[in-house]
Amino acid sequence: MTTNKGTVYFIGAGPGDPELITVKAVRILRQADVIVYDRLVNKALLEDTKPLVELIYCGKLPNQHIIPQEQINEILVQHALKGKLVVRLKGGDPSIFGRVGEEAEWCVNHGIRYEIIPGITSGISAPLYAGIPLTHRDFSSSCAFITGHKRTDKGGPDIQWEKLATSVDTLVFYMGVGNMALIQEQLLRHGRSKHTAVALIRWGTTTSQETLTGTLENIADRVLQANFRSPAIIVVGDVVKLREKLAWFENDASDYFQIAK
Repeated sequence: MTTNKGTVYFIGAGPGDPELITVKAVRILRQADVIVYDRLVNKALLEDTKPLVELIYCGKLPNQHIIPQEQINEILVQHALKGKLVVRLKGGDPSIFGRVGEEAEWCVNHGIRYEIIPGITSGISAPLYAGIPLTHRDFSSSCAFITGHKRTDKGGPDIQWEKLATSVDTLVFYMGVGNMALIQEQLLRHGRSKHTAVALIRWGTTTSQETLTGTLENIADRVLQANFRSPAIIVVGDVVKLREKLAWFENDASDYFQIAK
């Protein structure tokens, strides 16, 4: 590896609240020559950077990519080959449905040094800000993170529903709002109780946070009635019942952000 090559840092930006990013990530952002960032990254994180930093937006909407993944890979490598410090800034944690493995492989294939700085994933933080811990001695001893996004020719997530439905206490779905009816149908079909509590948390950890609750029997209808849209995390499991007692953020969001200032 030659010494004139730059470095690519894959950084988790956290779930939305700009204070939920690591100290190390902030330090690297301040040194970056190029920042390639996603749609769910809080723009406040881009303000404390070098004056001449190059910002490249590559946000992705459901079924719509501003820049194709292959082109993102090339952008990272080409800037690093010029000796620049490149940051790939991803919402949440880069390893949780963030395609960091593919992008890091691309760096390896081109002899580019890289480092991965973890972030707080929305699948943990959004439920917590809604008063829902994913595990609890009385309710849940296991949890699973699942993509709810379309991946198969049949138009649904590639999931082994028959094994997932009853083997894990708490199920956390990313990118699944558009497939809520399918998720509901499959979990019920494979043995999950219709009385299981469900919550959807939209724009978690931000002042725009909203939470919609129901049961596995009625949640799809409630999503439609409320016109509840992405980005949102879906939590399925009895831990959702704790929200009534533990919800803290939505009741005091204005006070929270005032203190944070």
